[in-house]
Amino acid sequence: MKKLLALCLAALLLVCPLLSASAEAILRQGDTGDDVALIQARLKELGYLDEEPTGVYDEATASAVTIFQMFNDLLETGMVDGKTREILFSPNAVTADEGANRYVWELEDGAAGTAVYYAQVSATGMPAPAPAAKESGAAWPEWNANEYTYISENGFQSVSTAPLSTFAADVDTASYAQLRSMILAGQRVPADAVRIEEMLNYFNYDYAQPEDDSPFGVTMMLAPCPWNEDTLLLQIGLQARVIKPEDRPRHNLVFLIDVSGSMFGADRLDLVKRAFMLLLDELDPADTVSIVTYASRDEVVLEGVPAADKVRIMEAIEKLEAGGSTNSAAGIQTAYQIAERFAVEGGVNRVIMATDGDFNVGVSSEGDLARLIMEKKEGGVRLTMLGVGYGNYKDNKLEALADYGDGNYYYLDTIFEARKALVTEGGGTFVEVARDVKLQLDFNPARIKGYRLIGYEDRVMAAEDFANDSKDGGEIGSGHRVTALYEIVPVGSKFEMNAPQSRYQQESVQQAAGEWLTLSIRAKKPGHDESDLMTYPLEGEPLEELPEAMRFAAGVAETGMLLRGSEYLGSSSWESALALVRSCPGVTGDAFKEEFVYLLTLLERQQ
Repeated sequence: MKKLLALCLAALLLVCPLLSASAEAILRQGDTGDDVALIQARLKELGYLDEEPTGVYDEATASAVTIFQMFNDLLETGMVDGKTREILFSPNAVTADEGANRYVWELEDGAAGTAVYYAQVSATGMPAPAPAAKESGAAWPEWNANEYTYISENGFQSVSTAPLSTFAADVDTASYAQLRSMILAGQRVPADAVRIEEMLNYFNYDYAQPEDDSPFGVTMMLAPCPWNEDTLLLQIGLQARVIKPEDRPRHNLVFLIDVSGSMFGADRLDLVKRAFMLLLDELDPADTVSIVTYASRDEVVLEGVPAADKVRIMEAIEKLEAGGSTNSAAGIQTAYQIAERFAVEGGVNRVIMATDGDFNVGVSSEGDLARLIMEKKEGGVRLTMLGVGYGNYKDNKLEALADYGDGNYYYLDTIFEARKALVTEGGGTFVEVARDVKLQLDFNPARIKGYRLIGYEDRVMAAEDFANDSKDGGEIGSGHRVTALYEIVPVGSKFEMNAPQSRYQQESVQQAAGEWLTLSIRAKKPGHDESDLMTYPLEGEPLEELPEAMRFAAGVAETGMLLRGSEYLGSSSWESALALVRSCPGVTGDAFKEEFVYLLTLLERQQ
């Protein structure tokens, strides 16, 4: 039996990418099946579960998952979502013993000190020292309790064994705003804070506009890869249709604002207050606004007030002050109750939560929060996360909550970013043009022998989930853009794939030899439960030179790979990334692109 289990675990690690690909299937207590058994086997291997795999997601499994999430700095839900699954099967997963060494040690009287770490964080605002530092008398490191989810970078896939690449659309930009804040402050950028897809999606690339009643226009370009002479670069762009102001539906918004003590400061609560003031100016008089705050307890400040009563709403926002601990659970529950009470049929019903993510009270309720958010999104209430602050920022938890709520996630480092997220692109933030958007690329082995998706690690899906409308995709709002880059290995390239070849696929490889690939997109119209299928084949020869949109996107991707220390850097350098973006005439006059050139210049000078 032990030999069989060892073989299963070995095979499990080999199919790790496949398990990651099914990230959208959330497992919870009561579920059964082979997938549950694989989760249990991995938990047992890491020391979190004593029982043999049964294939039944019982209470012991849920408890083991919760402890695993705690030790790996994940949202503690007791459910296996995409992020939990990715970390669980990654080589960087923290074992039960490693986690215990970090958070548990013996006190002088011999009593277990499990809660000491959390008690000291709550009481002093400073983390307790690790056991090694405690024993040696070493000085505490500079306090920084920011949390980011580990990212296992996408590698090259062989078309012979994996001809389909599937992922959910993503329009979040929080990662880029955080990077900007760190770079300007002269701080080191953690590798796992870098989500390349969010960097790419921050910028406008002048993609094709939608035609007829299509929710978005589609652009595909294939050209030489700047950092690898043996590969090509594929850029895919989706440009969402813009809903005119006169056509947008009524808004029912609940401002859920963290006013705990950690939110004190110009870059936290003060910035949040200014951001909501900006949003208020964009609302129609008939829209409704509610305000819920939470610290040691939650408080309903305003309930269902028409946006026409602007002075009353502004006064309520202006009076908010920070103080107390952070009981986010009660605040979210209250906000959703109010959102449902004033729900607008066919309109925008959304909770907008602003916080630094410091959940130091009610942590055990994170699972209830995730379940509540999933339940409410089915009723049409979406969630937008606005993150602020630095030093104890929980990026991983805010991103996870936004994913559970089919919402957006932004990081506000300046009032200018607040204006971009809530005003300039406010229509996309709140008004959906397509739901559960999924992309699937079918690569033609006659022309392509391998590929690598750059970014979107936590959005990768199983190929079988593409046509399954019960599996969540991404939401695209009015005017939003989605950008994806693939590094392509063409047939005949010197690039070594080291992949097995299928005799039967080789015999049929000449079919559709003129096409490189076919892009298929599935998306649901707002209010519909069934998705529509759109297909776009890519034919012709690659461009000889990169057009401007590709040069800028390639420069952004190189920057992300350099910050991450990617193993697929090739010839990438700060100088080459800077040369790519500086060669784009369209940068001049685009404040966001000009700012990126400045940030890249700072990074290049620091080397």
